[in-house]
Amino acid sequence: MLGLALGLFDEVKLTLWPKSHKPGLSITTTGPGAGGIPTGPSNLVFRAVRTVFKAARKSLPAVELHLKVRLPVAGGLGSSSAAIVGGLVAANAAVGNRFSVADLVEMATAIEGHPDNVLPALVGGLCAGVVTKDGVKFVAWKDASMRKNLRAVVCTPDLQVPTERARKILPARVDRQDAIFNAAHVALFLSAIKEKRYDLLGEAMGDRLHQPYRAKLVPGLMSVVVAARRAGAYGAALSGAGPTVLALAPVFRAEGAARAMERAFQRNGVESRSTVLAIESRGARRIR
Repeated sequence: MLGLALGLFDEVKLTLWPKSHKPGLSITTTGPGAGGIPTGPSNLVFRAVRTVFKAARKSLPAVELHLKVRLPVAGGLGSSSAAIVGGLVAANAAVGNRFSVADLVEMATAIEGHPDNVLPALVGGLCAGVVTKDGVKFVAWKDASMRKNLRAVVCTPDLQVPTERARKILPARVDRQDAIFNAAHVALFLSAIKEKRYDLLGEAMGDRLHQPYRAKLVPGLMSVVVAARRAGAYGAALSGAGPTVLALAPVFRAEGAARAMERAFQRNGVESRSTVLAIESRGARRIR
């Protein structure tokens, strides 16, 4: 699995109080993605904070969290990973940065269940990672020309597609030729990025393992992909489990691709909103 860090950030403000402070947990949320975010112990940011304190063998004091949530929940942009990573980084600062990035990767993967989204959120760049018996092994590619020459266009339709539903629609078994197709296209994608052959990204972003099935949940998906490419994007595909569609475009074509994607959704009876984002070479960081 591959993950790409984009310039869309949630913010976490963590305040710790003496354990006698009431309430023992206070969570407030603001921002366009705040709707439906739990404000109790199941909150992912709080779970991440609790994980760090447990690993540090420190008693958890009363916790106050102010969350500015910009990523849409269940949008295919890694909102859960952003929450987890934000909580881990904030809590790690609170315990004196006791844990390394590698330690935080392990914690984040344990909470999320897989490393593909938590890696770029933590370390930035284009990341590939696997879980092994010896822990998470990963590589982060941080090429300055990728950040300079490419923009990510994310177009999120006004649809609710819970990740669990998007997973259940996938077949239990896949055709061998489809598996070969995807493996070859991942290799082409990585080679195209490395060699700056961005003209190959349209082909490289082809998929047979999840997009054809999840298209049933996103009206007009393939017409949006086609519209992005016709407007000058190198390629486009469903982002994660969807429903957001991600296009990679040259800087001077990105805004045009964004408008074309919105119009394509509109022709299919769906309103949407697009944002042009830079590719980030850095992951989560402390801002104050």
